[in-house]
Formats: sequence, C-alpha cells, structure tokens
Amino acid sequence: MQTIRSFLILVSALVGMASSPALAVETAWQEVAPGVQVRLIGSGTPQPDGRLLIGLEVDMPQSTKIYWHVPGETGVPTEIDLSRSSGITLHETLWPYPLIDNQEGLTDYAYYGHTVVPVAVTLSGGAATVDAKLMMGVCSDVCIPVSASFTMPLKRGDSAPGQDLRMAQALAEVPLEWSDAEPAVGGVRYDAADEVLVIEEVAPGIDPVSIIADVGIDGQLFGAPQKSRDTNLVLIPLLGGDGLTETAVRLTFMTDEGPFSTWSDIALGGSTAAER
Repeated sequence: MQTIRSFLILVSALVGMASSPALAVETAWQEVAPGVQVRLIGSGTPQPDGRLLIGLEVDMPQSTKIYWHVPGETGVPTEIDLSRSSGITLHETLWPYPLIDNQEGLTDYAYYGHTVVPVAVTLSGGAATVDAKLMMGVCSDVCIPVSASFTMPLKRGDSAPGQDLRMAQALAEVPLEWSDAEPAVGGVRYDAADEVLVIEEVAPGIDPVSIIADVGIDGQLFGAPQKSRDTNLVLIPLLGGDGLTETAVRLTFMTDEGPFSTWSDIALGGSTAAER
C-alpha cells in the first residue's frame, strides 16, 4: 500500500537524521512571482545507493501551479540545470508523480501548492558546490516563465532534519521502476486512423485513468487517458503533429502501492472505433 511505502521512506529518513549533525544546508528564498518563493535545500545523508540529495523547494499558494518535466499542452517545463556545479559527476532529477490537470479541454501535468523536487547527485569525492539554474512556468490567474540561480556547498554529513523530512516525503511520490514478473500492460499500439495510443490489458492495481504517456520533453505530446467503455483498453490521444514517429513510450501511473513507471514498445494497430 502507498501508506506503507511512504512510512518506510520516512523511517529511513528519520534514522539518517538521528545519526547526522543538524547543519543548515539551504539557500535563501528567492521570490520569483507574487506569493511564490523558491530555494535549494540539500542533505548530506547518503541514500542506499550512496548518492546525496538536493531539492528544489517551491513555496506557493495551493491555487498556483508549476509543471512536470513534460508540461503538457500549455505549460513550461521545470528545468534544473546543474552543469556549472563542481565536485558532482552525475545527477538525476527525481520527479514526483504530477496531477493530470484538465482545464478547458487542455491537458497539463502539474504540481500545485508546496512542492519539493529531489535531485540525486553523485560526488566526485569530498565536498561539492551546487551551482543550479532554474527555469519554470508559474501559473495562477496568469502564467509567466521565471528563472532563478542558486549556489550551495554540499558534503557528506551535512544535514538538517527539516530538509531530510521534506525530501523523504517527496521521494514517496517519485515513481519506482515497474519490476514485477507480470507486465504492467499487455501491449501498446498506435491507431493512426484515430491518432490514439491503445493500451491493452492493464495489470490489476493500476488506476487506468492515472496513466501518463510521454516520450521525453522534446517528443510528441499525449492527452489525458480515457477508459474504454466496453473493453479493457485505455485510449490516450496524440496531440498535434503528423502522426507518431517514436517507437517506444514511457508510461507513468498510480497503483495501490504508489506511483510506478515503465517503458513499452509501440506497435502499429488497427482502428479502435468498434472497440469504444
């Protein structure tokens, strides 16, 4: 269950906090839009794989949103650029599962209210300096692109209980790689006539209307999933373009045990008109 998964992650964070000195690892808040502040937080408590965590923390009203790395039809993707950092050899942004936001017939993938986006980093040895550049879209009554820059030292052992707890809560919403013996879906095919992805035989425990299809930020966009009325199919429309060019798609979805993600090959298929 999701509650058990979240509990185990939080317990792991609390154990790390108990053995680490309480040192402040954070930047000052920067206001990037009215009522919206951002900052960088960090944890020197190693994860099980040895990596350390930093995180983008966004303080904004519950009615205000920012976007997932694949924003959808109207948004601006959230981008965290660490290329100017020193002492960091690798980094991976760990995106929490977003809200499928449908408004006025348009689909976006968004975070509302207080948000933390963790980033796992591998140090080259000893201390490191995080030099991060942020670009994202902020939407309330109007939508505006914003940017900010942060510099923060990071080393093993430096930690603060508040940051560890906030990042542990965010990690509980980061999709895990689907690794069960049973495939997440029976197959994925593209119906060129109707311009939809057809997802077949969704595994038990997966919420069909939670499925997000994406092929990366520079790839083609897909809309909100629709459960077929008469069959065990999920239909995801292709948005714009001249047909699908990719041969594989990443599916991210919510289950009884929390969010997961998996890649699937795309096959060509016939019309779904009779199946609806």
